[in-house]
Amino acid sequence: MNTPFDEEPHRRPGLLSRLRASFLTGIVVIAPVWLTIWLIWSVVGWIDSAVLPLIPQRFQPQEYVGINLRGVGVVIFLAFTVVVGWIAKGILGRSLIHFAESLVNRMPVVRSIYSGIKQISETVFAQTERSFEKACLIQYPRRGIWAIGFVSTTAKGEVADRAETGGDLLSVFVPTTPNPTSGFLLFFPAEDVILLDMTIEDAAKLVISAGLVYPNEKDPTQPPE
Repeated sequence: MNTPFDEEPHRRPGLLSRLRASFLTGIVVIAPVWLTIWLIWSVVGWIDSAVLPLIPQRFQPQEYVGINLRGVGVVIFLAFTVVVGWIAKGILGRSLIHFAESLVNRMPVVRSIYSGIKQISETVFAQTERSFEKACLIQYPRRGIWAIGFVSTTAKGEVADRAETGGDLLSVFVPTTPNPTSGFLLFFPAEDVILLDMTIEDAAKLVISAGLVYPNEKDPTQPPE
């Protein structure tokens, strides 16, 4: 006989609770794999639909194998891009590009569109050797509030000359959550920037997850292993 002061015996979870837990675990396992495959499959199909119509019908792969092979357009696109890049590095290719750009610069509307797309392409693709140096902590938007940022480089030129600071000035990109591709470019004195030991990838995960995923999940107060 139990008294009011006796602890209630631990109840095992019911069948529905166990099924629900198993279902959620399965979702966590399946969702990333399925979404990754779906995204790759969709991108490959989109490239095929854009490239294959440009190929003459007699050279279409389905004319020889009888089925539409997904991914052939991607292979053709990659090969074509490599050939164009190889030609563009030569003297003849640079001359042709310079001549074509001189023609585009004479077209008011086309010139603006082309220059904008070219600048974005060069920033994203042609300058892949440039990357963030370190993850850091800064006080933003005011003192006492800390934010994660990425140190890109040391400020130079007019920005460094006109800034009223006695030491180095660091350019820091402060991303937004949960989309780290947008954010703010800020300039901080080097002494106000605290460099972190975590990698750029770990800091990005922390930003994207809104602080839910730490580099060291066992103890977020300890440095990453």
